[in-house]
Amino acid sequence: MADSFGDRVAAAVRATGPLCAGIDPSASLLASWGLTDDATGLGAFCRTCVEAFAGAVSVIKPQVAFFERHGSSGMAQLERLVADATAAGLIVIADAKRGDIDSTAEAYADAWLGDTSPLAVDAVTAHPYLGLGALAPLVRIAARNGRGVLVVARSSNPEGRGLQQAVTSGGAAVEDMLLTGVAALNCSPEVPAGTVGAVIGATLEPTNFALSQLGGVILAPGLGAQGAGPADVAKRFAGCRPGSVLPSSSRGLLAAGPDPVALRRSAQSLARELAELMG
Repeated sequence: MADSFGDRVAAAVRATGPLCAGIDPSASLLASWGLTDDATGLGAFCRTCVEAFAGAVSVIKPQVAFFERHGSSGMAQLERLVADATAAGLIVIADAKRGDIDSTAEAYADAWLGDTSPLAVDAVTAHPYLGLGALAPLVRIAARNGRGVLVVARSSNPEGRGLQQAVTSGGAAVEDMLLTGVAALNCSPEVPAGTVGAVIGATLEPTNFALSQLGGVILAPGLGAQGAGPADVAKRFAGCRPGSVLPSSSRGLLAAGPDPVALRRSAQSLARELAELMG
C-alpha cells in the first residue's frame, strides 16, 4: 500500500519546512508580473513557480478557479502544472473545494484523486455542507491511492463564521462537529491515518476541539496578506503533530515574483522562519 498522504506530508515538511505556496494566478497578479491574462501568461506563471518552489517548499496549492476562468486552455495549463510540480518532487493540493453526493462525488473523486486522471493531485479541498458522509467516495479513493481530502471546516472569511460557529442539536459548534468527524475517519481501519485533514484559517483562535487529536493534515491559509504571521501560526497550532500543519501564503509570497530567484529566496526565508517557530 502507498504511504498515506499524512506520512508523505510529514516527510516533505522534515525536508523543506511546513510552508505551502499558494498558486493564485489572478488577473491582477499576472499583470503585476508583466504577463498576459490568458493561457500563455498562465503557462509562464506556472513554470516560474515550479522553478522557484521546487526544493524550497514542501507543498504547492493551485487555486483551481484561476485556471477554470480560462476554460479548457486554462485547465490544460493546470494539468501541466500538476505534472511538472509532481515531477519536481512537490506535493500538490488542488484548492478546488468540491463536494456533492453519490455518483457526482464519485466523479469528483475520480477527477482529482484517481490514478489515471490528468488532474490527479496529492490532495483536494472539499466542502462538507452536504454532510461529511457525502464525501465518502473521495475518502475511499484517496485512501486507496495514498492521497488526501482536506475538509473546509473553519474558514476565516466573515461570511462563513456564523454558519461554522452555529450550535448543533448535540451542543457542539458545526465546525467542531466536522473536526470530530474528521478525527473519527482517521481512526477508521479502512482509512490510513492522515488521509483526511481539514482547512482551518490561520487567523482563527482555537475552539473547543483539540487540533492535536485530528489525526490528519491541517491546511492553514491566511499567512501573509490575510494578516497571520509565523508567530501567530505557531501559537494557534501549538501541540499539533510535527509535520501536520501547512501554513499557506499566496498573495504575500507571490508578490516577490516574477524573478524566480527572488521568489525562491522569499519562500526559503519564510519556510525557515516557520520551521524554527513550529518545531
